Amino acid sequence: MREDWASQAADTIEHVVGLVRDRTVVPARAAAKAVVYGLLAGAFVAVATVLVVIAFFRGAFIVTGRVWGAYLWTGAILVIAGIVCWTRRAPRNRETSS
Repeated sequence: MREDWASQAADTIEHVVGLVRDRTVVPARAAAKAVVYGLLAGAFVAVATVLVVIAFFRGAFIVTGRVWGAYLWTGAILVIAGIVCWTRRAPRNRETSS
């Protein structure tokens, strides 16, 4: 009888520890992976964007033959991209806080 109680207690403790681990560690690990992979992807996208802008500038310089032409085209495209992003932004919630 005593051995049966000891094995039941051990099984219960093992079950509770497994349940706690499944409800705490597993979601925390998944969230940490999502944050790390998101930051890594963001860094890659930022570097790729800078390299694309540099490549476009170099190409515009080759095509126009003048530095101001490359600046003009690169600036125009970046301003247009900024305007597009500005128009697609979420509107502000206009609650009065007075």
